[in-house]
Amino acid sequence: MNKEIKAYNNALSKTDKAIGELLAKEIDEHLPDAENKIWHRHPVWFLEGNPIVGYHKLKDSVRLLFWSGQSFDEPGLQVEGSFKAAEMRYTSADQVNTKDLKRWLEKARKIQWDYKNIVKRKGVLERLK
Repeated sequence: MNKEIKAYNNALSKTDKAIGELLAKEIDEHLPDAENKIWHRHPVWFLEGNPIVGYHKLKDSVRLLFWSGQSFDEPGLQVEGSFKAAEMRYTSADQVNTKDLKRWLEKARKIQWDYKNIVKRKGVLERLK
């Protein structure tokens, strides 16, 4: 695991740390070729410079965010924001369904919107792949 992400998880409460460690382990396992780093103060994984998935601590939960998740056609993911992102929130590690997470990560690889160039395109998203 990336040492910056490990430090991020270590700074969380015991419960949230367990969630973060599980998410990071699963994401690393299923997206082994993804670059990962702390981006805008949160752990994020990228494919070819495009943000794919990340998580961060909210006041009452840990939010797992898929940048292109609204296109996954997954009832478990909730719409987030005005672009194509979708989220799942967790308050304990036992809420993380690793089978669902694996499926979402597979879709994250196949279904991508071009967030890397969103500024250059003045806020317009284009579908990749």
